[in-house]
Amino acid sequence: MVTDADKLLKRHQQLIHSEGLKVISHVQRNEDDWVRHTLMLQGYEVPFVFKRKKQYRSLQGATVNLTYYPIEETIAGMAFEQMKVVRVKRA
Repeated sequence: MVTDADKLLKRHQQLIHSEGLKVISHVQRNEDDWVRHTLMLQGYEVPFVFKRKKQYRSLQGATVNLTYYPIEETIAGMAFEQMKVVRVKRA
């Protein structure tokens, strides 16, 4: 059985899919008409970010499956590595 994550990975070679990740911190901030979500995961030092139109229930302490790709964001002339989340699902 082919899952949604498998379909995305087949279409986009740069995507990474991870399962069973534990969320240590989940922060939600308003950014114009969007809500920017930042997840910190156990075993990772890089933030995982995504945007939604509405607030999302807190994922802190939850186990999630993520599909993401690495990006670099420049803030005040400094480059920061982040993971841009394409798909998040509670495990």
